[in-house]
Amino acid sequence: MARTALALVDRHGPDGASMRRVAAHLGVNPASLYNHVPDRAALVEDVRALVSARIDSRPLRTMAWEDGLVAWARSYRAAFARHHRAIPLLMTTRASAPVLLAQYEDFAVAAEAAGWDSRDVLPLLTAFESFVLGSVLDMSGPAVVFDPTGQEEEFPRFAAAYATLADEDRADPVATRAFETGLRMLVASARPAPR
Repeated sequence: MARTALALVDRHGPDGASMRRVAAHLGVNPASLYNHVPDRAALVEDVRALVSARIDSRPLRTMAWEDGLVAWARSYRAAFARHHRAIPLLMTTRASAPVLLAQYEDFAVAAEAAGWDSRDVLPLLTAFESFVLGSVLDMSGPAVVFDPTGQEEEFPRFAAAYATLADEDRADPVATRAFETGLRMLVASARPAPR
């Protein structure tokens, strides 16, 4: 049922996970879905578990803090890149899927080993997740969202930067480079300030 819901979300966005739509796709009465999940929130958690299962948090346990963060963030981005339309849906319910909480545990253990206080773990995790998921949304939109064409005299430096995109991969001229740049910046400041 969760795979069906995820496929429908991939096709239709968050509305794809309606009990009615999932039931119609499965050819069953919507009431019969409640034999498998207590409510829509549980179905959303099952969808979250499917997507999150592709995130590899092992680097947080096995690698140096900074290297583990890079590998984990890249894995996180790749997992959600396949299902970017699920992001708004997953923001509607609390995350309690054990597969995801296990990854959060890996993050917390690694962060504390790097010197972060327990009270700072969630803000740090949220900063990384916001960046990763924002990057996924960025890469799921148009390849280039800005265009100063015809306004080069007003915005000469931005137009010059824009002109450099002609030398880049047309399918991904900015998103991946922006992700890697931002990730380097986040990781460079991923140690707590000295006390």
